[in-house]
Amino acid sequence: MPLVPPRISRRHALRVLVAVLAVLGVLTWWLKPFGQTELAGDLVFSTGARTGVYHRYGQLLEQELRESMPGVDVRLETSEGSQENLKRLATGEADFTVATADAVAKYRLDGKPAADKLRGVARLYDDYVQLVVPAGSPVQSARDLRGKRVAIGQPGSGVRLVSERLLKAAKIDPVLDITPVTIGIDTMPGELEAGRIDAFFWSGGLPTNAVSELSGRFDIRLVQLGDLVEQLQQGGSPARYYRTAVMPQDAYALARNTSSVTTLAVPNLLVTTAKTDPALTEQLTQTVISSRDLVGREVHAAQLVDLRTAIYTDPLELHEGARRYYRSVKP
Repeated sequence: MPLVPPRISRRHALRVLVAVLAVLGVLTWWLKPFGQTELAGDLVFSTGARTGVYHRYGQLLEQELRESMPGVDVRLETSEGSQENLKRLATGEADFTVATADAVAKYRLDGKPAADKLRGVARLYDDYVQLVVPAGSPVQSARDLRGKRVAIGQPGSGVRLVSERLLKAAKIDPVLDITPVTIGIDTMPGELEAGRIDAFFWSGGLPTNAVSELSGRFDIRLVQLGDLVEQLQQGGSPARYYRTAVMPQDAYALARNTSSVTTLAVPNLLVTTAKTDPALTEQLTQTVISSRDLVGREVHAAQLVDLRTAIYTDPLELHEGARRYYRSVKP
């Protein structure tokens, strides 16, 4: 006679199922890093011009965040740049952003809304200020821009701040002594190529794709700005974040420069506000640091993100979540 398996009552089967699920739940909890919570909700990251480094950095970071925080809906918003980004944080339109240290310092110095609520997450990479002209232009210094049509950046951008300061350091009134053109990096290259402007200022990581692409179809040259750094640094608190820097000749290999170009650089900071959830900020900080090499393959400036310098977010104090992460990885 064939063996017949004993019949299992529905009640007994249900008890077994509940027990199995309970064990799985305990195992899932145990396998999670101690203290880690499941993050969920929306996250808005304000970037910059669509063809600028801020936005491309944001796009690549977004991909990494979707893996490290699958329960969080990350959304990118383009902007004019640093100044507009800080306003968005203050109004709650954005949760995280990137801004130059000089723009942050000016925002705080001017006592803008929620300036005391801004917090640093990480020092990222430096922006290099770039003055671009046609290769045959007579312009050899910012002092030669008098009477020229010069793109100085949009009102909400970081490049607008630094270009106006540079012009003033060169004894050029940015309103009266040039024809100022208030456009961004998305349209500057095309306007220079078409001959509608004589020069444009840009502040971004090296290289900036929009400038690289322009150099591939139109002969350009980058103009040195190093002769103005000392004068510029006398301009008060925000200007102390500028330093002399050198753009290597191969930063834009197709540009008509025969040697490296001396200019100035300013740090970029990843910024949020004091009210942002510490657990969210901690995880985002970890992702920023751990994804450096992956993001840096395409945004070369991101290769400079370094755990040893990331904590220096002057003029902002670190957000508690970021501080928690840095302490956890401190040797």
